[in-house]
Amino acid sequence: MVLKERIYTIPVNEAFEVDSECPMCILEKRVEDDAIRYTLGPSMMEPDTRIETNKKGFCNRHFAKLYNTQENRLPLGLIIDTHLMEQNGILRDMYQKAMPGIQKEAGIGAVEKLVRGIKKKKDHTDTFIHSMIDKLNELEKSCTICEKINYNMDKFTDVILYLYFKEPEFRERFESKKGFCLPHLKMLLEGSMKYLNHRQRSEFVMNLMSLELNHLDRIKEEVNWFTQMFDYKNRDASWKNSRDAVPRSIEKICGPCDLKR
Repeated sequence: MVLKERIYTIPVNEAFEVDSECPMCILEKRVEDDAIRYTLGPSMMEPDTRIETNKKGFCNRHFAKLYNTQENRLPLGLIIDTHLMEQNGILRDMYQKAMPGIQKEAGIGAVEKLVRGIKKKKDHTDTFIHSMIDKLNELEKSCTICEKINYNMDKFTDVILYLYFKEPEFRERFESKKGFCLPHLKMLLEGSMKYLNHRQRSEFVMNLMSLELNHLDRIKEEVNWFTQMFDYKNRDASWKNSRDAVPRSIEKICGPCDLKR
């Protein structure tokens, strides 16, 4: 493993030492928290980062998280100010360039519209609408923090797969876990296609899916028992491990969630 990649082994080992439904959720939460703190702190002084936030902004989830920290509102306001300055300019420029053609088409009569349709002339209004929708989709899907999380989670996936085959102690710890949430199961499967050879991939997938399906059955039974405890016939029965089965099952299905406990 390249020396610079070894910095990822420490948080991976720490996450796999915690009793949880998904060690990778612990890693993702850590990366996300670090990214939020960085965005509201040191990044303000880094021009390259401000260029990125001006261009991409944040998804609705991370805008909410940045705001809900209830601290450092001035940095967040400054980030939003320059982001809107750049994006407003882009949207206005797109519209102003298309406006002459749109204005012309707004004054065209029904007969001329029919003739233009038959001749398949370029429709400036429709072209503008499609380009604006594409731009808004791009803005909606872009997020500086999501990109940072995805980059780091890919590195962690690489390290997990490396340690699985290189360190017997880690492999034993991996196979003693309670599986993974479904999004991180998908990430591990995608990582196996990217980082493992065919023999390793086959071995890993067999062990991973056996572990995952066993624990999906386990949590399903825990949720089922939770529901059974509301039957008067079970009023004196033990809750076993079902009291928090509902939030754990949601996290198992969805990955990291901001659930009230």
